Amino acid sequence: MRPHAREGIHKGTLEYRRASIALLFAGLAIFNSLYATQALLPTLTDALGMTEGQAALTVSATTGGLALCVVPASILSERFGRGRVLIISALLATSLGLCLPLAQTGGQLIVMRFIQGCLIAGTPAVAMTWISEEIAAEDSAGAMGLYVAGNSIGGLIGRLIPAFVLEVASWRWALLAGAATALTFAIIMWALLPQQRRFEAKTLNPGHEFSAMLRHLSDWRLAGLYASAFLGMGMFVSVYNMFGFRAIEHFGLPPALAGLVYLMYLSGTWSSARAGVYVKQAGRGRVMVVSAAIMLAGALILISGNLWFTLAGLLLFTASFFAMHSVASGWVGQVATRDRAEASSTYVFFYYVGSSALGALTGWLFQFLSWGEFMGVVAGFLVVLLSIAAWLALTVKKSQQG
Repeated sequence: MRPHAREGIHKGTLEYRRASIALLFAGLAIFNSLYATQALLPTLTDALGMTEGQAALTVSATTGGLALCVVPASILSERFGRGRVLIISALLATSLGLCLPLAQTGGQLIVMRFIQGCLIAGTPAVAMTWISEEIAAEDSAGAMGLYVAGNSIGGLIGRLIPAFVLEVASWRWALLAGAATALTFAIIMWALLPQQRRFEAKTLNPGHEFSAMLRHLSDWRLAGLYASAFLGMGMFVSVYNMFGFRAIEHFGLPPALAGLVYLMYLSGTWSSARAGVYVKQAGRGRVMVVSAAIMLAGALILISGNLWFTLAGLLLFTASFFAMHSVASGWVGQVATRDRAEASSTYVFFYYVGSSALGALTGWLFQFLSWGEFMGVVAGFLVVLLSIAAWLALTVKKSQQG
């Protein structure tokens, strides 16, 4: 390896700009695909004869497939390179999205979404590791913030496009429009992503990889971050899965107007990018605590029967979640001084297991609870999340927070 190849990519260089934009588009492509059906859940219950819980499985099955395959994808990246896995994952997953409109039953749609989740796994499994390896340490927080910002914008686009198309066409055309957009983003990412310079291929050794993951789980700091990913993402997806039903059935909004609530994702774009600045000023622990507390406050405000109070609560809930995720995901790479790929993939695993398991659980509960009771369950989980964040902030050394 050339001597200069060991130097990370620095902010202000052309390569840094290309990498940052490529990672932004990676987030746009993948998260567009990941939540492609979420804005359509109320429509799918009618069009395919599904219950609310079954419709929610079109989201949970995808995140479940992602969680199942994220570790194998990370292991493959140790041998074949982060960039190669990232590109193949994004292109295959977004291409499969073009087939979703062909589903004839709810079961078929759920199965295809599960397969799509398995293909999606490669991108989140290696993106954070790519940043940790290729971007200079002092500039990695900014690049991580942009990647997470791409996640939030991608999730927004993946929900808005189907919601708007639904006003003039069927749910099948809505899914097709979203899938075509995601594939375009993936191709742009492929064209821009710089070649890796600091990657060193390893012989495939699944036993070593799983041993490294177990070792990371024995580190209480990483275990706390993994628990925060599980709870935070689980509650975030739970609220957005069911909010469409609240908007349409309680507030009487048409599907396209209800879909506009996903503009709240723009607050996540801002907060995730700003989180890196706040970390330098106050430390990772404090930023996590504040973010978790605001997320809880937003969930409690969401109980309101007033539309404007509800939207304000959703805004706080969304912005604080993305800030917390940006901080926690970046913190994993700092705490883990070895086997960082395994550390990051374990974080992503718990993140999407939370989305799948807790999203499915709350989707089932939603059928039997009032909206206030449902949000009470969400708030209970967030109290646990806040406790974990406070514990991390109080016990991790200040030198490791910055």
